[in-house]
Amino acid sequence: MSATPDPPGDRDPLVVAAEAAVMRSLVDPDHALQAGRFVLAAARRARHPEAEAVALRAIALAARELGDLRSAEHHLREAIATEDAPPERVAQARLSLVSVRTERGHPRQALHVAALAWSHLSPLDRAKLDTQRAVALARLGRHQEAIAACDRALRVLVTAPGTIDDRRFLAGGLLNRGLVHSYRGHWDAAMRDLTACLEISQRSGLRHLARLSAANLPFLAVRRGDIAGAFKHYREAEDTLFGFPERLATMRADFAGALLAAHLPGEARAMLSLAVPDLEASGAHVALAEARLKLAQVELLTGDPHRARQVAEQAAAELAAQDRTSWLPLANEVVLRARLALEPVTPALVAELVACADELEDDAAHLEGAAALRLVAAEAALALDDHPTASAQLARLTEHAEREEPWAPVGTRLTSLAAEPARTPDIPVPVRQHALALEASLQEDATGAFRAVRTGLSEVSERVETFDDPSLRAHAARAGERLAAFGLGLAVRGGCAREVFEFAERWRAVAAPSHACSPATPDRVRAGLGSGALVEFVADEDALLAVVITGERLALRRVGEVRAVKEAIVRLRYALRRRSAAPRRDPEVCDVGNVEAAGLEVERLLLRPLLAELGDGPLVMVPVGALHTLPWGALPCLRERPVTVTASAAAWVHAREVALSGRGGPPVVVAAAGPALAHAHAEVANVLACHPDGREVPGRTKAVLEALEAADVLHLAAHGVFHARSPLVSGITMEDGSLMAYDLLDIPRSPGLVVLSACNSGMSRAPVEGAPLGLPGAFLAKGSSCVVAGLVPVRDEAARALMSMFHELVATGLPPDAALASAAAKTGETGFACFGAGSRPLY
Repeated sequence: MSATPDPPGDRDPLVVAAEAAVMRSLVDPDHALQAGRFVLAAARRARHPEAEAVALRAIALAARELGDLRSAEHHLREAIATEDAPPERVAQARLSLVSVRTERGHPRQALHVAALAWSHLSPLDRAKLDTQRAVALARLGRHQEAIAACDRALRVLVTAPGTIDDRRFLAGGLLNRGLVHSYRGHWDAAMRDLTACLEISQRSGLRHLARLSAANLPFLAVRRGDIAGAFKHYREAEDTLFGFPERLATMRADFAGALLAAHLPGEARAMLSLAVPDLEASGAHVALAEARLKLAQVELLTGDPHRARQVAEQAAAELAAQDRTSWLPLANEVVLRARLALEPVTPALVAELVACADELEDDAAHLEGAAALRLVAAEAALALDDHPTASAQLARLTEHAEREEPWAPVGTRLTSLAAEPARTPDIPVPVRQHALALEASLQEDATGAFRAVRTGLSEVSERVETFDDPSLRAHAARAGERLAAFGLGLAVRGGCAREVFEFAERWRAVAAPSHACSPATPDRVRAGLGSGALVEFVADEDALLAVVITGERLALRRVGEVRAVKEAIVRLRYALRRRSAAPRRDPEVCDVGNVEAAGLEVERLLLRPLLAELGDGPLVMVPVGALHTLPWGALPCLRERPVTVTASAAAWVHAREVALSGRGGPPVVVAAAGPALAHAHAEVANVLACHPDGREVPGRTKAVLEALEAADVLHLAAHGVFHARSPLVSGITMEDGSLMAYDLLDIPRSPGLVVLSACNSGMSRAPVEGAPLGLPGAFLAKGSSCVVAGLVPVRDEAARALMSMFHELVATGLPPDAALASAAAKTGETGFACFGAGSRPLY
């Protein structure tokens, strides 16, 4: 295709037909494939090398659009090898081969192909070539050169004659530059380019480019903190890319990378599990290597260092084969972190960690990762008592830190004459403050260490509060998790219960500000406890401890080992599941004895050291780790005792205040039954019979969401599904689909009491302590003061019996926590728990 084509009437019809097929490949690849083959056959019969080369290029472009990269490369190489083909036609085939070769895992060779094409192309075609070179440069990590190539190309293309091919490359150049901007974290610039690409593509009928541009919107939405919007864009892009598996897989892998950066490894894994097989099948080796690297990072974050190391080593081999050396430190970092989790620390491993941090530091895009790894290296060196190495690494992280002046009374401070100290913005605040805390701790300066921790957590908190999505908030808080653990460890070693409570609550408030709202002091907690007690569990490395608050006492107690308690909870949950799966409630068949024994074992490990201090009033439990999955009612010592589970002491205080501010008069009760449950409608009828003016709504998501706006009590009798890896995708099964926790993020209000008569509906996963993600947390964050939900599978008839009894007791004036405890004791169904604050009667 020359820059100044001859008038159509003077040109060879075979060449015109072949060029039409090239143009057609952009808007209708299936049709272009057929047309290209037809012209190719005719050109070969006529021995017309120019038409033959152009037709082969048309077939290749169509195949590329349809995701068949192997076929695309095969036909482009045929075009290049066409005997007697004009040099400019061969150069145009090379132009198209650049992106194909890049995506097939050979970006450096792609640049060589581009160099061969350059001298035979017109100025306009050189601009088009630059848009393709940018892709190869970006894949090699040469982002600045990629941006320059796109800028150079766009200056020419914006004034081009305006053929569909010109507009295609104009839109493509904007798309490629937008992607490079996103790699560099320049989100506004990326959004401007992608939006412009989308507009030009839609106006020109370039549906493929429009799809590709739209497919990157979820990636950008995540990076901007809009998780709910990202999934909306994703579903739209998934529909538009259906039938183009390689494009769809690439989009999913990119989206996974953004989810991973947003600390959503479960969601990222779900995307990668869909993307990797399709990338393998299509031969998209560049995207495949990147997807494997992301998968390795996911495996590490989700606690499987064996698998993380294996996948990272595979990704490293693939990246090395593609000459993508700038990516190798990223893969090596995963391998080293995995080794650190699997092997004893050695001087050699410390040296490798330091070397990898140095390599990461060479790339401006990886400075934050380098700082985090350097801190890990310092801690590993300390484990070997290698203080010189540790101090050297810590000094690299703190040398530019702004140290706080010693505290002085107001009015006594002097103006500093010193120049404003330099800061290093590339070292994340939690990492820098953690390094400062470690340095202070090594100098036995406990005050300085605590100050550094508090400063770091305050800055993390400011960042967390910029997000609306609770999942994103919780995962963003993970940036301060290790710093918080360090501060908690300092407090535990100090042995002061008040200080441990303050640090535990401070961290839980950072992780979930919507639950905690304002800090809770022991005195604020006591004001609402009455004769009850609050137990806040904390984990200090392998040790489980509890802060106990009663009307008379504030105490710190060591409970046991985290692992032993976790294993005992697993056995209890297994026993409860077996009992639920039994065909009928027969003591021998239903393993009642096993449930009792397993409950006693958890009780022995977890509560026996505390029982003497807990009195006999209601209990408020603040879980940690595996305790979020504990059905507390199955512990024999808690039988018939009201127990409320809450994310933090502050969350309980807040929920209690919400409950107390509720309106007077009989509550408005709404109930709905889900599908495929034999007793659901009977259960709903029983529930409504307990409450005057209660009403049933259809078991459909829209009706239930509408009911949330007016009801004081919502009861759902339906199946429940909990997704541990993506807890906000957990939901209640309605007739028209699932009512997910994500669906609750946009509701204006939530009833004071929500009862989920469904298996596992009370399950949560806490990416960080204080932020349990799942249905109870979603309802509580939207204004509910109490949620009653199941923590294990429950048989249909057992749920009906328990819930009927529960509502009867609530209607007599018992508060929800006491009603649940009493109903569980009477029916023997102990798999439900009361979340939030359940001590206020509804009548």
